[in-house]
Amino acid sequence: MAISRYSRAPIIDYGRQYGTSSAVEIIRSAISSGNIRTTQIVVRGLERLDTLAGSIYGDARYWWVLAAASEIGWGMQIQPGTIINIPDLNDITKIVG
Repeated sequence: MAISRYSRAPIIDYGRQYGTSSAVEIIRSAISSGNIRTTQIVVRGLERLDTLAGSIYGDARYWWVLAAASEIGWGMQIQPGTIINIPDLNDITKIVG
């Protein structure tokens, strides 16, 4: 079952778009409080979050989990030296749904 960053997001603008997802704050809070453990990698060359997610999780659609856990925003391309926090998707599913 896939998890979505929109699972807890309100629909705004008369149902035409999603509001800001609370999943990002939930993930960041759970990591900082120790409820979700992460492993870390340091990006060596130019990388993209979607290609990293594809190689780590087997699904590039989970790029947003890496972005949220690493507090790096929503840009796909990341610079060398960036630290990427990698949470377990089972833990994320439990808190985000």
